[in-house]
Amino acid sequence: MLETFATSAAWISLLTLTLMEIILGIDNVIFISIVAGKLPEKEQKRARGIGLFLALFIRIVLLMAISWIIGLTSPVFTVFQNEISWRDLILIAGGLFLIGKSTLEIHQRIEYGEEAPEGMNQKRNSFSKVVIQIMLLDVVFSFDSIITAVGLADHISIMILAVIISMGIMFLFASPVSRFIHQNPTMKMLALSFLIMIGMTLIVEALEYEVPKGYVYFAMAFSLLVESLNIRLRKKDSKREQA
Repeated sequence: MLETFATSAAWISLLTLTLMEIILGIDNVIFISIVAGKLPEKEQKRARGIGLFLALFIRIVLLMAISWIIGLTSPVFTVFQNEISWRDLILIAGGLFLIGKSTLEIHQRIEYGEEAPEGMNQKRNSFSKVVIQIMLLDVVFSFDSIITAVGLADHISIMILAVIISMGIMFLFASPVSRFIHQNPTMKMLALSFLIMIGMTLIVEALEYEVPKGYVYFAMAFSLLVESLNIRLRKKDSKREQA
């Protein structure tokens, strides 16, 4: 273990992998924040903690079974000259789930506002259902993350340590991110739109069309910057009206 970190290349791989895991984990944190927000406030923090712990556990287990993961990239069948593997099927299922879930959330907010009418599908707010949804998306995001990690590091120990560090950082920022999203309704709508875009990206990548991640995250960062300026402008306008 110590010999693995005896070279500068190992530390560079660890830093690169950690940053990559944090960037790829942004999608996960946004989804966890939105889904956990459907629970009573006192249960939200516990749901986020369990969600991130599951993400950590699943990624470590999958890293230990790395040869099996690589095998999932082998073609299973062909559709319109596109070779489809088990990994592609998992990404397509995850993408459809993200699109469907986010679209339903947007529809509910447009029709009913922040709170749905009392008695409307109360089962979906159960703690166990929220955790199951988080766990399913953890699996999808973990596959994408691990397959990317294989090309950046040669040692499983480096990959596992990078995952642990990145999850620790995401756990620290999960509560502030969740609070910010839910305190700003327009930001929550933007986050749901991000999830639809991410779902589309997963489906497109599963069909062997490469989508540069830099473009996706630049679009997200630019939209976030514009909406942050709008929020600041609305606060200043509100103060001027009260003055």
